[in-house]
Parts: sequence; structure tokens; C-alpha cells
Amino acid sequence: MIFNKSTAKKTAEVLLQINAIKLNPKNPFSWASGWKSPIYCDNRMVLSFPTVRNYVKEELAKNIELEFGKPDVIAGVATGAIGIGALVAEYLGLPFVYVRPQPKKHGRQNQIEGFVEKGQNVVVVEDLISTGNSSLVAVDALKTAGVNVKGMAAIFTYGFEVSKENFESKNVTLFTLSNYESLLEQALDTNFINEAEATILSQWNLNPSEWTGK
Repeated sequence: MIFNKSTAKKTAEVLLQINAIKLNPKNPFSWASGWKSPIYCDNRMVLSFPTVRNYVKEELAKNIELEFGKPDVIAGVATGAIGIGALVAEYLGLPFVYVRPQPKKHGRQNQIEGFVEKGQNVVVVEDLISTGNSSLVAVDALKTAGVNVKGMAAIFTYGFEVSKENFESKNVTLFTLSNYESLLEQALDTNFINEAEATILSQWNLNPSEWTGK
């Protein structure tokens, strides 16, 4: 997984400022997976704040070109990354498609919405990486369609070991604007959390599926 340290802290700062990332070690959130978590990340909030939206768009676009070279197409993962993916594609002057979790059950039964040709180079844009499973489903769909997936660029990753293993097993390079370690550093530096809360948040990240908050 690739990231730039200064960009990671700056991105964490703006995500905290707009409450896209909520930290609550004392009253944990419940994820759809059933996991208990002291953190909740909703990067769709980025779209509602023009200054932050432009920052994220430009940083993703710049780093996509830097890490992967300019692709032929940008693909967003539905639904969380459709908005930011389209903005990145617009900024780079590229076509945009998005990928559903599974094919539609009616109409043309598309899983990939938009026009992409076999052999084209594609970079996938994602808003958030947890285990990486849903993100890599999109990669598999694109590869099945015969395109060359150069890599994935995401706003934030929790940095779980399972996600690193999943991306390595699929041989997919991941770049993220920010990550969990940088988030905790920034939250501590700005007194968003205290040392005791940082310890809880660090412990959760090591074994999130078993963490209970007690």
C-alpha cells in the first residue's frame, strides 16, 4: 500500500474537520458486518464541502498520474465512490464508468455502467478500504471485461492486515490519500482525542473482529 506522509496527515485533518471521520471509543459504532468499532468513516461527506471536495479530487488525480500513469478510464466503485470518481475523471479529462457489487437483475444486467473497451488501462477509485473485499469485486469485474486494471486509489484505509493480504493476493497496487496511523497522529496532535483514547483506537485496529470495547 502506497501513501505520502504529509498528504496523509493533511487528508486526515480535513476529514476530521468535516466530521467525515467520527471517533467515539466510549460509545462504539456497530458496522454492517457486526463488528463493534470506535471509529466510523463516511467519506461521502467530502462531496458536501467544496473546498475539501476539490482538495480530495486534485490529490487523487495527481497521485493517480504519479503512481500509475494517466489511464484511459477512471472506474468508481458503487456507490460510495461514484461521486468522487466522476470528479477525478472530469479533472483528468477522462471517461468514467462505475462498477456495481453485482450485475443488475433486469435490463441489460450490467455490472459495469458506462463504456469501456477491452485492453484499456483503468484505475479504480474507492472512498474507503476496510477488508478490501468489496473493492476487489469491482477489480475482478473489470478484469473479466478484459480491461487492464493499473491499480486502485482510495481516500482512506483502516490498514487492516486482512486488507493488505487481500490486495497482495490479487496483485493489485493500492494508493490511499490517508490511513489509520496518520489519522491517529493527526487526532492526537490536534487534541481531537487524548492518549487513553488513542490506545483504545490502536488496540481495536489490531483485532477489529474480536474487539468489544470493554
